[in-house]
Amino acid sequence: MNYNDKKFRPISNTENGETSNETIFHYKQVENVLTSEYSGGRFRYGHLISLADKNGLIEMRYHQVNDKGELMTGICQSKPEILENRKIRLHESWQWTSGDKSKGQSIVEEI
Repeated sequence: MNYNDKKFRPISNTENGETSNETIFHYKQVENVLTSEYSGGRFRYGHLISLADKNGLIEMRYHQVNDKGELMTGICQSKPEILENRKIRLHESWQWTSGDKSKGQSIVEEI
């Protein structure tokens, strides 16, 4: 699966997450390495780095500075779904590795 130069926007998140529909993720891919910069909503700036397997499953690490000026970090696993319009929807299970270390679920969709 190719994520290169695709943009994603959250469509749902658990209460302990910081993304919103104002957050935009811009993915870049070289071989199986994915990176993304993101901002918008409650973020001043964020970055993720990840590995994608041959089925498009993503194992990622992220760090970000939120609108309170806090540095937050976490881990995430994303499973792709191909929609009827051929866009990608990612079903994400994540956990903060900073702060309260809580877990959550989110869905982001290609725009």
